[in-house]
Amino acid sequence: MKGNPNSHLTAKERDKVSYPTRKLYNMGVIEGEVLDFGSGFGKDVEFLNSKGFNCTAYDPHHAPEYPDKKFDTIICQYVLNVLLPEEQAEVLMSVSELLKPTGKAFFTVRRDLKRQGYRTHYVHKEPTYQCNVKLPYKSFFKNDFCEIYEYRHFTQVDNGKEGIFENPSPDAKLISELATVYSIYDKYPVSNGHALVIPKRKSTHYFEMNDKEKTACRIMVERVKNILEKKYQPDGFNIGFNMYEAAGQTVFHTHIHIIPRYKGDVENPRGGIRNVIPGMGDY
Repeated sequence: MKGNPNSHLTAKERDKVSYPTRKLYNMGVIEGEVLDFGSGFGKDVEFLNSKGFNCTAYDPHHAPEYPDKKFDTIICQYVLNVLLPEEQAEVLMSVSELLKPTGKAFFTVRRDLKRQGYRTHYVHKEPTYQCNVKLPYKSFFKNDFCEIYEYRHFTQVDNGKEGIFENPSPDAKLISELATVYSIYDKYPVSNGHALVIPKRKSTHYFEMNDKEKTACRIMVERVKNILEKKYQPDGFNIGFNMYEAAGQTVFHTHIHIIPRYKGDVENPRGGIRNVIPGMGDY
């Protein structure tokens, strides 16, 4: 990111495994194929591989080959604290996309930061950024120095929280997820790749969402559109939502449709969404 070019300078050259990774290992929660997202110099990867795990390193600076498969366990240690909010969103979405449907991810954040913002790194003498981070995920472990959050796909969690819409089906295929919104494929698609972006907090329509949720939806819509372009190569998109029964809304919880369009999928596509009223597409 142009506003935070030195986040990689915060990676520490350790001579042993990090505290949260050792903690997770000792608690027996690391399973299957493992990804260290934001692996830095790779000491945690080295440790886990020495313990018999198949652990992959990914770090934009130190191990930049992006993974091409999904993982049972993903660890993300002290990464979010050194990133700007938009960069944090990128990490949360990426981890959700790289996690197997029944997998678990563990995000560790610092709890001992006294001053937030930019500062001059005491070794590299370059400006680096740090901030406190709180996530709406299960707090798995906490002490005075750090907190470990456990993340699972929203489709796999019975959240049971008042004000949140009914849980999506565990069979729903999650595309991507942020702290406040998620995306799945439509159960009754009108085209190949038809997707939905849905806020987690219950609201009747788009204009009942708060600004944070609207921003998250905007980020997610763009993310999902890019994913669908790569996967399905559509020729266009219809993107929008229905508001109230008169406009065709049948599920009264905010959801944004991202509908890939393909040449020849209708006889005459002219007018696009104007065709919600028959005959009004041609003008």
